Amino acid sequence: MLKISKLAAQDYFFEWQISSCFVLALAAVLGPILILFGLKFGIVGNMIDELVNDPRNRELRPINSGQYDQQWFDKLEARSDIEFVIPRTRIIAGSIQLKSKTSPRIQNVELIPTKSGDPLLSSIADIPSGFNRIILSKSAARKLAVKPGDVVDGSIARRYKGRNERVHIQLTIQAIAPATAFARDGAFSSLSLLEALENFLDGHGVPELEWAGSEVTEPGYYAGFRLFGRTIYDVLILKEWLNQQDVGVKTRAQDIETVQRLDRNLSAVYWAIAFIGAAGFSLSLGASMWANVDRKRRELSILRLVGFSTGEIIIFPMVQSIITAVFGWILAVILYNLTSVAINKMMALELAPGQQICHLLPIHFVVSLLFTCLAATIAACLSGFRAARIEPAEGLKER
Repeated sequence: MLKISKLAAQDYFFEWQISSCFVLALAAVLGPILILFGLKFGIVGNMIDELVNDPRNRELRPINSGQYDQQWFDKLEARSDIEFVIPRTRIIAGSIQLKSKTSPRIQNVELIPTKSGDPLLSSIADIPSGFNRIILSKSAARKLAVKPGDVVDGSIARRYKGRNERVHIQLTIQAIAPATAFARDGAFSSLSLLEALENFLDGHGVPELEWAGSEVTEPGYYAGFRLFGRTIYDVLILKEWLNQQDVGVKTRAQDIETVQRLDRNLSAVYWAIAFIGAAGFSLSLGASMWANVDRKRRELSILRLVGFSTGEIIIFPMVQSIITAVFGWILAVILYNLTSVAINKMMALELAPGQQICHLLPIHFVVSLLFTCLAATIAACLSGFRAARIEPAEGLKER
């Protein structure tokens, strides 16, 4: 086996002009396929990364108000496809007026309930708890001219027993939320603060804050929720599950479906082109190897005559095909790298830092090499069997 492989390699490099044509033919087919897959992987990969990295794409927002008890939320938290869920009070009770010492204006902000593990606040280590700490949105912080550590005055008014009442609470700015977390004037706070505001507006007292009112006697229900799926692919499943319970939600499922559909369509186009290219190259290489065997019938018959077996003769064209596959793959990878660098430079201004529109992983190169060698081996099978049928006596008949 080693001797026949060595002879096949020596013969291959001795006829380097013909061998080079085989290598160039393979690179001409494989190079564009690698570039096409690099574009497909880069474009779709960037779109998927944007969807995955933006937690807002995993959010499911209720369309209408409902009545959800704690048992319903416990059932949600038990699901493995949910990353984060927290109750939300009525919208009318989810706002507060803020006044800072550094700004003349009184700003009405929306309160968003939060707790540990909030995907929108993943960059903030300490999440507010209790009644007196909040995380302001960038918009609200700019209008109030405040920074982390500042204290603002929060107030809310109600009409109770025929008279107007207003209560105040001192709130410490714990942090400023990222711009992507909330674009409007808002503040992230604990659920207990929103419950206190809702109870106050409903005429109930809040003993913890010394706000007077009637005692809460009815079981607690929440009007809404904040819900995030664990992955973008869980959003569609959760949406269907919630719809079955007559809970209408708004999602960015359309964007997710668009990317998934684009991935499927590009994959179908790529594999169709790759199959046609691989089939064409295999037939071309197989025909060339067949002709090469016919051209070397005398030399191969002499090898049979001096003692090489049928199986060893079959190896002869296969070794040469694999050498063509390896060198063709190397040339194709060089072609891909040069082209991908040029494409990424041309599109650099259109991409975010670190993004590449034409990109492949190391595993892709390994798989392409394996498939190329496999195609070359299959292409050499016919010529291998052709070589095996050469009789030893043919070397004696020809001069």
